[in-house]
Amino acid sequence: MAVFLLCGCLLELRAQSPEVQVLTTGTHTSLRGLSVVNDNVIWVSGSHGMVGKSTNAGRTWNWITVSGYDTVEFRDIEAFDSQNALIMAVGEPAYILGTNDGGQTWVRVYENHSKGMFLDAMDFSDNFHGLVIGDPVDGRAFIAETFDSGKTWKEWPADQRPLLDSGEAFFAASGTNVRLFPSQYYLVSGGMRSRLFTKNAVITLPLLQGRETTGANSISVYNAGRKKGSDQLIVVGGDFLADNSSNLNCLYSLNGGKSWKAPLTPPHGYRSCVEYVSKQDVFACGLTGVDYSPDSGKRWTLLSAESFNVCRIAKLGTAIFLAGNNGNIAKIIWR
Repeated sequence: MAVFLLCGCLLELRAQSPEVQVLTTGTHTSLRGLSVVNDNVIWVSGSHGMVGKSTNAGRTWNWITVSGYDTVEFRDIEAFDSQNALIMAVGEPAYILGTNDGGQTWVRVYENHSKGMFLDAMDFSDNFHGLVIGDPVDGRAFIAETFDSGKTWKEWPADQRPLLDSGEAFFAASGTNVRLFPSQYYLVSGGMRSRLFTKNAVITLPLLQGRETTGANSISVYNAGRKKGSDQLIVVGGDFLADNSSNLNCLYSLNGGKSWKAPLTPPHGYRSCVEYVSKQDVFACGLTGVDYSPDSGKRWTLLSAESFNVCRIAKLGTAIFLAGNNGNIAKIIWR
């Protein structure tokens, strides 16, 4: 979702410097799903069928192993409040589960047993309208859509789904290679080819590509839909097998993707997630650390060498959280 902050909050943030504060670590799960409802309610999901939730800004956590799914990887999560959430199990088979009692019980709201089915990410434009994307089926990206908070899902017909090249797919790295808005969506691919797909265009990204491990992992969007062609976009990725390399790992666009620029100082290695906090302030994270840009992605500073897979800002609020391997969860604080 697009993020708009009060002017007073922006001025205060810009006068301070961000730091990474680890909140909890050591839980036996690799976290890639993160949904921050507000400054207090945070949900995470990961491997070994695990889901975590905090209702007090991350000070304490309640960990749940979803019954019957203890070997499943929940690579993405979408939470609507402290009681209602969806989790996405990649495949095979692919599942989406929902809870309405804070995670105590889960029901299967979508399943797909097709050979090769692999879900990568989901996003919602509001509490009702959502998309889930998956690796190509018969050469076309898999997409399903919901208009009732994920209770039911409808698969897009083949002729409406983006056509992908051989060796082109999506990464299930952070749940952020799809961003959905009321009248637009953004998808970024990787592998042998890396591209941006929108409702009206397909754009080749001048990002590192050409191998199965390269390409775009995440996209963030600012100012979506306020004025045609004015969306600020930022994309991160690289090569997760060369996680210290900053070669062609980040791009930004100030005109909705019509043209792209590389940072003067790129993020410090492969990055699996990027998130706008304001028009200027952007965070990115990956296996080798967390980076911050105060100038819309032109220059990046390494904040921490701590590994994280995903970073998200609160849908309703200003808090920024991160999650990663070994149950690591952190928060951005300003000093």
